[in-house]
Amino acid sequence: MSTEAPPPPGSAGTRRPGPSAEEFAAVQQSPEFGELRRSYRSFAFPLTVAFIAWYLVYVLLSNYAGGFMGIKLLGNVNVALVLGLAQFATTFLIAWWYSRHAAAVLDPQAESIKSGMEDGA
Repeated sequence: MSTEAPPPPGSAGTRRPGPSAEEFAAVQQSPEFGELRRSYRSFAFPLTVAFIAWYLVYVLLSNYAGGFMGIKLLGNVNVALVLGLAQFATTFLIAWWYSRHAAAVLDPQAESIKSGMEDGA
């Protein structure tokens, strides 16, 4: 299916060509971009390491601490089930926390860099 509709008025030829490779390289070397990367890494890396450690502890407990994991807490709910559900809870908690961090810290920094590139600065 094709359309023969003309482009909207004022849209033809008004866009600046995209940034060049040199402009991207210059932005990548800028202090602002370095700060954006530091902000991301200082949040994402520690949480990733912590979550992987938490997951490995759960797997190791499941394999080697059957007695502990089999302790009944409430009816048929045991420690293994609670810790397994906590894996899901922490996954969603980390995703929520990251989205708040990104909206508050990363997105404004990225928008500043983007607007600087669009303005040709």
